[in-house]
Amino acid sequence: MKSSREGDAWDDQVTPADPWNPDADHAATAEVPTRPEPAAAATAPEAPRPSAMSQFFSLVRELVMVLVIALGLSLLIKTFLVQAFFIPSPSMENTLLTGDRVLVSKLTPGPFDLKRGDIVVFKDPGGWLGDSTVAEAGAVHKVLSFVGLVPSNSDDHLIKRVIGMPGDVVACCDEQGRITVNGVAIDEPYLYPGDSPSDKTFSVTVAAGHIWVLGDHRSVSQDSRYHPDVNNGMVPEANIVGRAFVNVWPLSRFGLLRNPSSTFVNVPAP
Repeated sequence: MKSSREGDAWDDQVTPADPWNPDADHAATAEVPTRPEPAAAATAPEAPRPSAMSQFFSLVRELVMVLVIALGLSLLIKTFLVQAFFIPSPSMENTLLTGDRVLVSKLTPGPFDLKRGDIVVFKDPGGWLGDSTVAEAGAVHKVLSFVGLVPSNSDDHLIKRVIGMPGDVVACCDEQGRITVNGVAIDEPYLYPGDSPSDKTFSVTVAAGHIWVLGDHRSVSQDSRYHPDVNNGMVPEANIVGRAFVNVWPLSRFGLLRNPSSTFVNVPAP
């Protein structure tokens, strides 16, 4: 029979522990550092979307503003710079034909002086147009013409070529049937084919502040020759709208209206 001591010794027997590893507990318990989760980005509240009706009115408002600005600029250009005119008659053929549209610079007379040979638009000095009328334009055409968006077909304006400037002596004709300016005969290449320079004789000294004009189609042009009772056919500078410088319509006839400077190159100053 074993003694209780022996039993206690059996009972006290323990299993040897693993050899101590100083890193064991640390390795077992160490936590791998983790990257902190980024905070959720704050979501801005969504702006309310404009209604279809408000978008429509906004578009209409912008279009109206653009239209008003465009009309204002067009009116300013017509008033101070350039105006379009419709050619209603054959008096300037073949340089200009009936139905042509031309642009007229309002800078002349003004900062840029007129010259002999320039084509000018001017208001009727009195009685030149007689009873001739242009078809009545509609209300829309009148408004668009007023702001300069369509050519004017006013029945109180004419278009002719400048032959005499202030102080010039313009006469017809020399032995060869040519017009003379300050005693020098001029050759006019712009005359309508078959036309003579003039079928009327005249001699005019152009007064200060006036010009003397003729049409290129002399046989049908009622120009300075036919109005000696009104300023001796002279056009006051105040009546001049400006110088026609380009034919813009129809496109097939688009081109600059150049001054035939060689025609007057030998003409002396008055």
